[in-house]
Amino acid sequence: MKKYIPFLLSALACLSCMQQPETEKHQKNRDNIINVHDRVIEIEIEDVLIDEFATLYLISDYLIICDYKSYDKMVHLFDKKSFKYITSTAYRGQGPGEIANIGHTAVNEAERLFYVTDHGKQRIFSYNLDSVLEHPDYMPEVKLKMNERLFPHTYQYINDTLSYGIFIEPIGNSDFRPAVGQWNMQTGDISLMKYTHPEIEKKRITFAVSTDNGIYVECYCHHDLMSICTLDGNLKYNIYGEKWDNRKSNKYMYYVEVAFCKDRIVALYAPGIDNFANGGAFPTQFIVYDLNGNYIKTIETGYRVARFCYDKDNHRIFMSMDDDIQFGYLDLTGIID
Repeated sequence: MKKYIPFLLSALACLSCMQQPETEKHQKNRDNIINVHDRVIEIEIEDVLIDEFATLYLISDYLIICDYKSYDKMVHLFDKKSFKYITSTAYRGQGPGEIANIGHTAVNEAERLFYVTDHGKQRIFSYNLDSVLEHPDYMPEVKLKMNERLFPHTYQYINDTLSYGIFIEPIGNSDFRPAVGQWNMQTGDISLMKYTHPEIEKKRITFAVSTDNGIYVECYCHHDLMSICTLDGNLKYNIYGEKWDNRKSNKYMYYVEVAFCKDRIVALYAPGIDNFANGGAFPTQFIVYDLNGNYIKTIETGYRVARFCYDKDNHRIFMSMDDDIQFGYLDLTGIID
């Protein structure tokens, strides 16, 4: 009987592989690497001082750079073609129309509005783009008051009755639970998506949504994992990297931000960088997937990237960096086409 044991074990292993759900994709080799260091174009900003942790957004013909460390105005607008500085808005402070603790910025492209979250006042302020451009001392309107028990962290605005985002539920005094959900800004109703990975105990995520493709992606900051789900919250695929584990720790960094770029998923990815090492966890790579989570290639920038956003009009990404250059862009033509 002993001589059959190896064959039985082998057969069981094969059966286990055959029974693995089609939703689970394990990627051990992501070695199609293209170096684009020489193709990153610096954006020189001379008229305003901005911190290296600035976040980037786009509206119409303008690049918005939000600087939460600014002592005065925290939202800066630039021409996205010439990169000429245009104006700044969003005064820091506790007064009417001022921002106490700036958070996410969302864009209402159709009405030329952008919405700035203030976590200090638990308000979302509405800025009219044309008014900001014309009046240096423009003050915004209050779009809505947020619910302190469940509120948006980041979100993509579709219309007043539908947005998709990451919503935060505070737990006790020093912890919180994030989840992707749908949001009706008119009624305040939030419907959280039903899928969450069963093995993740301490969840920290970034996300992106594509209504054109009917999916969203949920990328885990401290786990080598990306989930792709339908817009009604059903799992399509879990994508596991080589360093996947389910331990409860924020020591290592993996996914920082993610975006849909045409028919590709592009993620700013740190392959297990120590989050507490000197200098922090700034990734230098982007991983490119197809819409089913199949690995295509790795883009190596050679720069420590903090944040990025996608310019669909020109098929390029804007980056803020903690490196020799602070801001730059990369034309994706020929790279992910």
